[in-house]
Amino acid sequence: MNPAPKPMLAVSEALDFLMEAARPVSETEAVATLDANGRVLAAAQVSTLNVPSADNTQMDGYAVRSADCARGDATLAVGQRIPAGHVGQFLAPGQAARIFTGAMIPDGADAVVMQEQCEAVAPDQVIIRHAPKSGEWIRRAGEDITAGAVILPAGTRLRSQEMGLAASVGLANVPVFRKLKVAVFFTGDELAMPGEPLAPGAVYNSNRFTLRALLENLGCMISDFGIVPDTLDATRDMLRNAAREHDLIITSGGVSVGEEDHIKPAVEAEGRLNMWQIAVKPGKPLAFGQVRRAEGSAFFLGLPGNPVSSFITFLLFVRPFILRLQGVQGDVAPRAFSMRADFNWPRADRRNEFLRAKINTNGGLDLFPNQGSGVLTSTVWGDGLIDNPPSNAIAAGDTVRFVPFSELLH
Repeated sequence: MNPAPKPMLAVSEALDFLMEAARPVSETEAVATLDANGRVLAAAQVSTLNVPSADNTQMDGYAVRSADCARGDATLAVGQRIPAGHVGQFLAPGQAARIFTGAMIPDGADAVVMQEQCEAVAPDQVIIRHAPKSGEWIRRAGEDITAGAVILPAGTRLRSQEMGLAASVGLANVPVFRKLKVAVFFTGDELAMPGEPLAPGAVYNSNRFTLRALLENLGCMISDFGIVPDTLDATRDMLRNAAREHDLIITSGGVSVGEEDHIKPAVEAEGRLNMWQIAVKPGKPLAFGQVRRAEGSAFFLGLPGNPVSSFITFLLFVRPFILRLQGVQGDVAPRAFSMRADFNWPRADRRNEFLRAKINTNGGLDLFPNQGSGVLTSTVWGDGLIDNPPSNAIAAGDTVRFVPFSELLH
């Protein structure tokens, strides 16, 4: 008597399993801050200086003593001109200094009056037509960052903002984890490459282009082993070869239970399979395990062959797993937003569905009419995915959980 099949894992259970299994890379290197986009910090970064380093002006205008202008329409002598990057002289009572955005406030001054509120009546004389308060239009030293403050914690994935912040405190180099080494290959005798003639029954290997671009977006070092013949021996040989120099192996296709699906038995023969079949639509047959090598093992993730299934399972499961392997700490889950459904979806599925949808001009969501797992046009047309719980029908006007592609494609 055959044993009862194991129940499929819920999406949240599968994600928890992957997060617990992830072992971040440990090797580090120092890279120029200019070249650190997308890298993950291996150590917290501390500022050695205040930002701004000194009190400076937020506006073009005149630096003044507020007491000299308390009555309004004060006529003051202009004794100096202070561009950004220059240090002014002491500002005596009854004087003003012409000053430009970012320039240091001269000693003696306690306010800046914007030039629109001033009238230059001579080269060395100005009428201040405003009664400023002490501190007006002045950025204080250390207002943004104080010396000794942690500006970027370890495990931060650097974006343009973080790179600019690091540069603002003078960090020319930053310590980062090494890049993740990922091997990819694709199974299926029916696969052909664009530019080749398409034989009867063949399809072009779109997954190769999609998955490579997704991995490039995540800053991985990619070894592309191309299309592997649909045999158990060829699949095992490729797994052994890919495991030698890589942290992670990703495949597409061959993870179901058909006679020509060799990924599952190949991984079990070359290592172990820890997870298989998730209650997700599209993308049920997602495989996770390890492949042995001389020292240790490489992680393995086998994605479905259908193009949309492969794309969505990468976004949902592979992306957060890779971020953890890269050393990213904190929450790696994408943000989701509550939005109004402007469609009906009466056929609830027992699996957690991820529906391709587009934001319409009324601020609601429209659904792509064909939600098939092979319809790649839905991923180009859509703005993101509706995370629809199991056994949940949707009626127009319902609130749904929407995950934009902008949260998933970086």
